[in-house]
Amino acid sequence: MEFEIKNTSVYGLDFALKASGNPMRTVLDREEVTEKDLKRAINLGSTRNGEGHDNFLKGILVQMDVMAPLYWWKQAQRYHWFDYISSQSTMHCLLKFDISHQCVSETNKEVLKIVEQIKEEYFKIPDENKLEKIKKRRELVASTPCGFILGASMTTNYQQLKTMYLQRRYHKLEEWHKFCKRCETLPHFVELTGVNKITNSN
Repeated sequence: MEFEIKNTSVYGLDFALKASGNPMRTVLDREEVTEKDLKRAINLGSTRNGEGHDNFLKGILVQMDVMAPLYWWKQAQRYHWFDYISSQSTMHCLLKFDISHQCVSETNKEVLKIVEQIKEEYFKIPDENKLEKIKKRRELVASTPCGFILGASMTTNYQQLKTMYLQRRYHKLEEWHKFCKRCETLPHFVELTGVNKITNSN
């Protein structure tokens, strides 16, 4: 199994494009989006992070299902507006997974053998021996490799994705390259965020 992003939906694009002009209005405009709206949004959205001009990008909401190894999730969790809706659970499902299949291909095969052995040992413990089963289950959880892939349904927005893209596009992990490539396919993401123009100073 490998890193994957699927079931992506984008909401609020027109609403946010109109909202980008609110600072210069005395009456909020909710008419059809014009070329003027798009041009203004591109100019504002492509400013550097932290200047505040791109705040309207928060209004473009994105939902997605992400299948990623544990080592990637540890890095992704640092982003405040990349939020879990719900995720698969090792607590509830680890014993049900085909662990070897659920890991990235680079996961050490000897490690996988050990983990599968621990899993087999768990199932051999009689149900009435609850303490021993708890102990073996903890051993399995603690021994699960970082290459183990878990899926989660996420919610975020273009402003957060802009930050993630700029900070991670040259990252050593291949998963981040795939993540950034997926961002590039979102409607007007490249133009509205200016990620192809902004120099990454992080």
